[in-house]
Amino acid sequence: MGSIFNALHIGYSGLNAAQIGIDTTGHNIANAETEGYTRQRVVTAAATPISIDPGQRGNGTQITEIARIFDQFVFDRYASTSQAKDYSDAMTKNLQELSTYFPEIDKVGIKNDLQNYFNSWQSLANNPGNSSLKVDLAQQAQNLTQHISSTRTQITGLQSSLNDQLAVNINEVNRIAEQIAGLNKSINVAESAGLNNANDLRDQRNQLELTMSKLVGSKVTIGQIQSNTGVNSSIAEGNGSYTIQIGGFNIVDGSNFHPIGIESAGNKNGYNDLYYERQDGVKIPFSQNITGGKVGALLELRGSQIGADGEFENGFLQETVNTLDTFSKGLIESTNSLYAQSATHAMHSNPLGFSDTESLLSTGENFKAGTFEVVAYDIDGNEVARRKIVIDTVTSIGDSSTANSIIGKMSASKDDNLDNNALNDINNILTTSFSSSNILDITMNQSFADQGYTFAIEDKGTNFAGVTGLSRFFDGNNGKNITLNSDIKDDSSQLRAFKSPANGDNQTALDMVELQFASVSFTSGITTSNETLYSYFDSLVSKVGTKTNSAILSNNSITAQLNAVKQEYDSIGKVSIDEEMANLIRYQTSYGAAAKVITTIDQMMTTLLGIKA
Repeated sequence: MGSIFNALHIGYSGLNAAQIGIDTTGHNIANAETEGYTRQRVVTAAATPISIDPGQRGNGTQITEIARIFDQFVFDRYASTSQAKDYSDAMTKNLQELSTYFPEIDKVGIKNDLQNYFNSWQSLANNPGNSSLKVDLAQQAQNLTQHISSTRTQITGLQSSLNDQLAVNINEVNRIAEQIAGLNKSINVAESAGLNNANDLRDQRNQLELTMSKLVGSKVTIGQIQSNTGVNSSIAEGNGSYTIQIGGFNIVDGSNFHPIGIESAGNKNGYNDLYYERQDGVKIPFSQNITGGKVGALLELRGSQIGADGEFENGFLQETVNTLDTFSKGLIESTNSLYAQSATHAMHSNPLGFSDTESLLSTGENFKAGTFEVVAYDIDGNEVARRKIVIDTVTSIGDSSTANSIIGKMSASKDDNLDNNALNDINNILTTSFSSSNILDITMNQSFADQGYTFAIEDKGTNFAGVTGLSRFFDGNNGKNITLNSDIKDDSSQLRAFKSPANGDNQTALDMVELQFASVSFTSGITTSNETLYSYFDSLVSKVGTKTNSAILSNNSITAQLNAVKQEYDSIGKVSIDEEMANLIRYQTSYGAAAKVITTIDQMMTTLLGIKA
């Protein structure tokens, strides 16, 4: 049956409930500015009553749980939007950096250098013998090539920076994953009896989940989501099995974690590559599996597939580098192809990346089926011999014994002048050979050189001289190594504006001026396009600008979405100081009332003891 001591217990239960309420409210107030903390509430219920006739007598109150006000569904939306925001931020920041490398406005940039370069050719065409104009042209050519190579270096520098950032962020992901696995173990221990909620540990875990999602777009899977509408309609908490997946692979599985591996030693250029190691020790390439968060953006820009040559096979920065290389190669080959028509005493190709027996059209270089003509001039610039060379599917560099080879066709006995004189044809005037270092040499025979003879190659669409670099104005074959020919750089007087060595001839300079308006063949892999130099470069700049603007607009939209979702998330779980102060007053009043109950019972006990006296 009920007793006065039971009444004392009822008062004590009220004191205890108010005390825990004050403790919890104080905890909320203390962590109001703690990132990731969600407010907590004390949940009470009437204690089991005492059954006494004529009815049940109340037995005070009891604490059923201390619940955090958290909604798993809203948190998932918040995490998803946050990872999209960090992805967008990384894309926008780095694309804006890339855009600064192409300041093609206000007469600044590679395009302006290209215009100045062609203007210098025009000035030289107007006065082909002027040595100061040759110096100016050489300087403008160096400005152009240096700007191209420095821009490429900036892009690859940004690529290397992203590569370093990748390693830092993946290490952070592994650290977070290990922490989450440890928290999972602590949460399981704390909640094993089914009586306690590990609220603060769960807050820490959620904060780490959010950080990981921002980094790699990870996905958390929890066994089941349980609603607690009896406490608060906003509570939907996950319980049961717990995994974190990235790209379909489990990084965290309960209290176990599986780190993402990084290696660079096996790559030619030292780029960081990612892998996932299975339990059987097999390493699975992992870079392409990460598509979200900051790391996803870094990989999309830097590239996620590393080829055998150590270069990336994808990635927007690599695509930009490749396009700049293709532009540079098109400029080099088209310029050198024209420059080869300017008569000289000897021509030596670049070291060629294919054998002398390989079909030119199957080398992967920018050779075209067609013809070019070898022309010889006397000392006065008069044409003395001309031979047409055909390039088809079976043509190689070859040797003199191979009729279908370039050397064979150049060396063949043929009456080029139709004068029945077997001593003044191209095969008499020139010697053609292919050295062991894969260099094609075409030189004047000494007797004709002594008479002041020169020769040139006029291309009719094969791009033979341009690809091989037989007579070069530009050295190199891409944006990294493009430069003015070293001989011209050392002595600009060697620069030739003429086609034939006739006095006042300026045809090569005029053709160079027209090159800026001509259709140039740009080949990248198996893709070939025919555009002007300006048009191709404009498309490169436009692609960078368009992608940057798109990233900025997308970032603005995602920022607005994140703000809306965060506002909803904060409205559920964030601590409100005003609300907590109201609760503090409420619990203070409750505590005082419970104390009054105990004081009253104390007086009753004093009265009872007084009766005995």
